Amino acid sequence: MSAGVTAHARVTATADGSLPLLRGEGPLALRRTRAAGPYTQVTVVGAMSGPLGGDRLRLTAEAAPGAALRITSAAATVALPGRGGEPADYDVTLTVGEGGELRWLPEPLIAAAGSDLRTTTRVALAAGARLVLREQLVLGRAGEEPGRLVSRLVVRLADRPLLDQELAFGPGTPGWDGGAVLDGHRAVGQLLVVDPAFEEKPAEARVLADTAVLTPLAGPAALVTAVAPDALALGRLLAEGAAHLGA
Repeated sequence: MSAGVTAHARVTATADGSLPLLRGEGPLALRRTRAAGPYTQVTVVGAMSGPLGGDRLRLTAEAAPGAALRITSAAATVALPGRGGEPADYDVTLTVGEGGELRWLPEPLIAAAGSDLRTTTRVALAAGARLVLREQLVLGRAGEEPGRLVSRLVVRLADRPLLDQELAFGPGTPGWDGGAVLDGHRAVGQLLVVDPAFEEKPAEARVLADTAVLTPLAGPAALVTAVAPDALALGRLLAEGAAHLGA
C-alpha cells in the first residue's frame, strides 16, 4: 500500500470572473492572483514538497462557457524519490466550455535524480473554445542525473480527438538520450494553441531554430515542440513559438 500523499485540487472559473470553486489540497495550494488582460488567474503554490514517490496528485480546472482562466505556478515543480521507491502520479484535467479560454502555463517540471513520475494531462474542449497549453520538462537538476519521467497529453475538441501523445525519458527508457530523441539535451517542451481563428487561417509550418519547430495540426490548432540544453533556453524557444502564434 502506498505511503504517499493523495490530494486533489480543483478550480472553476465563470464568465463573470468569479471562482465558485477554488480548493487546494496537500502540496497543491491554489491562490487567486492578479493577471493582465481579461483573465481570471490562479497560481499553484507548493505547500509542501512533491510529487514524491508514492504520491497521487490531481488538479482539475474548468473554464465555464465564456470564461477566461489563466493558471500559472509560483515555482518549478520538482519530482523527488520517495522512501519506498514507488512511482508518483500527477494528473491534470482541463475542461473548457463553449467560447471559453484556458491558458495552462506552469513553470517547468524537473525530474530529479532517483525520481519516477508519470504525469497525464487530459483536455476536453467544447466547440469554439480556446486553449494555450505549455509543458516544460527538465531532466535532472544542475549537475545530476535525471529521474524517470513519462508524460502523456490527450486533447479532445468537440468530443473528437485532436492530439494524443506520450513522451518517456530517463532510466529504463530505451534510446531516450540518442540522436533520434533528445541527442544529449536535458530540456524538452511543447506549446499547444487551439484557436477557432485557425479554421479560416491555419498556422504555417516553420522551423523556429535548430531544435524547435511549429507544426499545424488537423484541426484549429498548432503545436510547437522544442528541445534545449536547459530550462532557460527552452523557455526562450517556446516564447518565440508563442509570438508566432499570437499566444
